[in-house]
Amino acid sequence: MQESIPFDPYDYDFHEDPYPTYARLRAEAPVYRNTVADFWALARHDDVGDAFRDNTRLSNSWGVSLDPAAYNPHAEKAMSFLAMDDPRHLRLRKLVSKAFTPRRVGELAPRIAELTEKHWARCLEMGEFDFVHDFAGLLPMDVVSELLGVAESDRAHLRTQSDLLIHREDGATDLPEAAVHAYLELHGIYSDLLAHRKRNLGDDLVSALIGAELTDDDGRPTAMSDEEIIGFLMLMVVAGNETTTKLLANSVYWGHRNSDQIAPIHAAVGDGADPVETVKDWVQETLRYDTSTQMLVRRVIEDVEFGGHTIPAGDRILLLVGSANRDEEVFGPDADRFRIGRDSARTILSFGLGTHYCLGAHLARLEADLGLGEIVRTVRRFDVDVDRAQRVHSVNVRGFADLPMTVEAR
Repeated sequence: MQESIPFDPYDYDFHEDPYPTYARLRAEAPVYRNTVADFWALARHDDVGDAFRDNTRLSNSWGVSLDPAAYNPHAEKAMSFLAMDDPRHLRLRKLVSKAFTPRRVGELAPRIAELTEKHWARCLEMGEFDFVHDFAGLLPMDVVSELLGVAESDRAHLRTQSDLLIHREDGATDLPEAAVHAYLELHGIYSDLLAHRKRNLGDDLVSALIGAELTDDDGRPTAMSDEEIIGFLMLMVVAGNETTTKLLANSVYWGHRNSDQIAPIHAAVGDGADPVETVKDWVQETLRYDTSTQMLVRRVIEDVEFGGHTIPAGDRILLLVGSANRDEEVFGPDADRFRIGRDSARTILSFGLGTHYCLGAHLARLEADLGLGEIVRTVRRFDVDVDRAQRVHSVNVRGFADLPMTVEAR
């Protein structure tokens, strides 16, 4: 039964619309085994949630991607504490977490609003533009770059390398050569940035990490090594940039495809409602319906059982977040419908659960709220050219590479 369901996370057709495959997996093989590609997959919400919570038998230490070149004991060099288990994971997470508390993120809101208005004003002036290239791909990169103290002149190059890092070639089942070169390029850029910042400390996050100390289990002060800091910067360029870019574009795409759901938002803002507050349910439903992060890998440390299947130590499991967020048992018979206002705050798994819950969740939501809020504040309507839209092809991340858009200003 399991092998009869075609499920290839690298397949371009699957990237176009993974949800029919997810539905079959939930119904016919919720604990799926692919012997050819050598992985298991969990499709139902309860199983994915339980797997997120189990950080004892299920490990992050080999990374979160199926790519053979990325799935290895050295994954932390590109994924920082995302590719670590406790206590090392907790140590590094504590060092960087102060920059991402709700209070600290709230303090960033005025500057993020300024960046939002700057980029969106240019889009409004054009009237017809590409939402990814002209807005959604710029705002998160600017936010991450300002946190890290990256010069404005370097950000376009970082964006290009970030795109290359996650793109997968049709038919390939590992990192393409361009992604390898992008990793090396980014590593070099961040190594130079760290060396420069050590000589010129400022008030940015990199400077804070250089001087941060934490007491270890023996009561001794410890600091992040250079490699640990560079690994964190590599993580930020994807986790803090790519996923938020995709969230913004996915929101606009599904808003266009479900204009009846967006019309009340435009009307409310026209009547004086706070745009940022008005779009929060839109962001929430996008996170559930078509989340940026579709799947994550865990390595089995001890034999574990799901759905009557014993998964042995040494195997790997895909946690299908995109499938879990469409589970009819949790979200009802209309789980495959985009419905703004659905109560899913306590049930979506888009940011994970447990010890590895996404550190940047508050920041991602804030950027999406401010971005969509600025859109509905300034336009009466928007249209997406669905026929010319092009998807990103990635194993973990779902979103758009190109999203042509037109707007009618208020």
